[in-house]
This record gives sequence, C-alpha cells and structure tokens, in this order.
Amino acid sequence: MKLAMIGFGQAGGKIVDKFVEYDQRHGSDIVRSAVAVNTAEADLMGLNHIPSSKQILIGQLSVKGHGVGADPDLGREIAEENIDEIQNALNDVPVHEIDAFLIVAGLGGGTGSGGAPVLANRLKQIHTEPVYGLGVLPGSEEGGIYTLNAARSFQTFVREVDNLLVFDNDAWQKTGESVQGGYEEINEAIATRFGVLFGAGEVGDDSEVAESVVDSSEIINTLSSGGVSTVGYASESVENPSSGGLLSRLTGQSTADDLDTASTTNRVTSLVRKAALGRLTLPAELEGTERALLVVAGPPQYLNRKGIERGRKWVEGQTDSMEVRGGDYPLMDSGKVASVILLSGVYKIDRINELQQIANEAKENIDSIRDESEENLNELVNDDEDELESLF
Repeated sequence: MKLAMIGFGQAGGKIVDKFVEYDQRHGSDIVRSAVAVNTAEADLMGLNHIPSSKQILIGQLSVKGHGVGADPDLGREIAEENIDEIQNALNDVPVHEIDAFLIVAGLGGGTGSGGAPVLANRLKQIHTEPVYGLGVLPGSEEGGIYTLNAARSFQTFVREVDNLLVFDNDAWQKTGESVQGGYEEINEAIATRFGVLFGAGEVGDDSEVAESVVDSSEIINTLSSGGVSTVGYASESVENPSSGGLLSRLTGQSTADDLDTASTTNRVTSLVRKAALGRLTLPAELEGTERALLVVAGPPQYLNRKGIERGRKWVEGQTDSMEVRGGDYPLMDSGKVASVILLSGVYKIDRINELQQIANEAKENIDSIRDESEENLNELVNDDEDELESLF
C-alpha cells in the first residue's frame, strides 16, 4: 500500500521519520511522500530522513517557532490559519500513485492534537483517496493535562478521518525505562507493525509472488468500517533455506521440501493467535470487531497456506465477524516469520473509557484550581480600606 504520510507535531514527525527510515532499510516502498508539520523549530531540526524541504514550520508570527505549549486550541487555531501553506507542501504528492493519506500525531500535546484533525478535514474535502489517522495516546504518567488533550483530540480526530489507527503508549512503556529510550523503542514498534501491514502487496521485480495476495484494496476494505482500529503483531526467528543455513547445508537442498508441512502450519497458526491475543497497539477485546485482516510475512517456504486459512477461521470465531481477510507477504531475505492482524471497528476498549474518565477528572481539577487562583488573587490585591485606585 502506497501512502502519503504527514507527521503533525513532535511525536508525529518522529514517527513518520522512523517510517521513512524503515522503508529505506527494508525497501518496502510504502512511503511515496513524507511531510512534517510543526510549530516548534527545534522539533523539526531533530528529523533525519524527511527532506528539509518537506519540514513545514507554521505559526511563526504567533509562537515564533517555540511551539504551542501543549495547548490544542492554539494548535488548532494555527493549523487553520496556515492550512493553505500546509496544503501547498502536499501539492507535489503523486496522488495518482498513492492509495491513501496517513496523518500521524501524538494526541497528548498541542500541535498534533489540535492540528491533525484540521488537516484531515481539508484533505477529505479535496481528495477522493481515503484519509487515515494514526493517533498516539500519552502514557498515564505524563499527567492530567496530556490525558485531557488526548481525550478531546481523540473525539475530534476519529470523526474527521476514514479510520483512526491507535497506538497506546501506556501499554508499551516499561517501568524504569528512560523517556528517550522508551520512545525510540515505541517508534520502532510502530514502524514494524504498520510497516509489515502496509508493505503487504508491495513487491519488487525480484520478489516472490504471494499465493494469496493482500493488496491495498484489502486494507482499504478492512478500514472502510470506520471508527477505531488496533494492530497485533507476533514474530519468530527461522532459518531461511535460501540463505544457505544449517538446514540447507545438511541436505544440499533449498526448496520447500526441506520443511515439514505440519510444522509450518502449526507455526503460522500459533503466530496468528499470538498476534491477536498479545499486546495490541491499543488493548481491546476481539469480540465485536467489525472487520479484520490477517497478514503472514516471511520466507516463502514458511508461508503455509493451510496455516493462514486456519488462522483466519480462528479470527472469525474470536471476533464474530464474517469479514476477515487473510493472505501472505513473501520476504525472500527475512530471518523471521511474522503475523500481523488489523482489527478494524473495535469498540470494547477499556483504555478509551479510562482515558475519558481521567480527562473529566483533570478538567474538573483544572477548573477548580483556576477558580481558586482567581479568588486568591482577588484577596491579595483587594484594598480593604478602599483607598487605592487601579491604573485602569
């Protein structure tokens, strides 16, 4: 699937930067255009793979390149004022070559949480291609104001895009891990999971043709349910016979006959279950999922069609959905077999309910603090003797 990717804000820009690096590393040819939009000049300077000509600094007159200070209302206002400039940066996107737009943003800050929905609205007005969002939820330890921002942005963003793919930092950060190290690992996890998903069907001239092709239309159809999506992933290291490993050296062969069919079937089936029942990008219950897509990637010798079909039927049973698609993604030089499952139209999500509850509590606390601050200020400056006059 070929994408035009726009990173909005600090987190969004870094994730798209990682996507471009992933694309170059694996030769998957997913990213046809990459743009980063920010109100903070320093955040743009930290990007290594998005061309400088595609790094767009907005709001220079109002915030002078220093960011919006986690204020999504200001982020939205600046995005609206500069939407034409942002659109101009996307004018040379080869729309005839892309399958969709993907806007990536952290929902806890100000620039991305406020600006990403504005851009989604504009793109949907102009283009017929789907406009998807990839929203990153803040960890619970980041504080109430970021949770409040995320809850507000989530409600807006999900209504402006054709489907909102969600990644929850809270489910991925490790205890005692440094902030920088944690985010680098998270961004790599995001690129890997969505890279395998969007890379399915994008094969080069020397690539093996899939037995059951998963192309962009399959992904689009799965995401057409709208609402919220989450992605699961599981992988296992294998010996690639084509690389001249121990197995091929012992037998002197490098064909699919080297591999036991029952073993490859069981491996694929197991990986499908691990992907669905393991750590999803957004923890959610499988039951009630509207649509799902299963992709198994790796050396073609290990992509057992019977295992994929068994996995697909198992997902049908777990989700109660009759719209479960599945296929393989041959990767000749890979040392892993990986299973990726896209669950689209999920709604049994405890994390979102918790996010909204915490956000409501944070809003009440903020309002209370503001009222108390105003009272304290009045008491401080009040002239009980009524002898002083203010300047104006």
